[in-house]
Amino acid sequence: MISDTLSAGLQQYRIGPKMRALRLRKKLGLVELGRHSGLSPAMLSKIERGVLFPTLPTLLRIALVFGVGLEHFFTEPAGRPRVAVVRKTDRLLLPERPGDGAPAYFFESLDFPATERKIDAFYAEFPRDAPSELHRHDGAELIYVLSGKLAVSIDDEETILAPGDAMYFDSSAPHTYRRHGRSTCAAIVVVAP
Repeated sequence: MISDTLSAGLQQYRIGPKMRALRLRKKLGLVELGRHSGLSPAMLSKIERGVLFPTLPTLLRIALVFGVGLEHFFTEPAGRPRVAVVRKTDRLLLPERPGDGAPAYFFESLDFPATERKIDAFYAEFPRDAPSELHRHDGAELIYVLSGKLAVSIDDEETILAPGDAMYFDSSAPHTYRRHGRSTCAAIVVVAP
């Protein structure tokens, strides 16, 4: 069984309704489509109703019957809004660097299922009063502190942020983060490439 977030992410492609539209355009019943594709009518019905999401080989068998490519099922008409919901239970808490015994921070992607996103958003926790690895990347960054205090060092100039404080900066400048004080710090970090 797949999570609600993954299910919602797959439902946005509307694979079932697209398959049904192709089938009706060709004036095929589920039994006939089953004979052409080698798939059971019950499975095809579940796919059309969005109860079951097909694997890529299964979807390719269906696409071949209708003479379309797999992209037919994954492209959206122009003008349709893109929406991605990420449930707290579906996020993964990852360390600053893989294999780091005591990372300066942990993060969770807040927008991982969104395709063609224009920003990257993260929830970050800073459990230690130790600086993160000095890093830089193209674009801009915005930090909003939720709890605790966060020290942000940009080009060796340190700024202390408290709950409710926000900071925008050019992320091509070398920068680090660290918890300031005793309380664990939490923040939202948004990166625009």
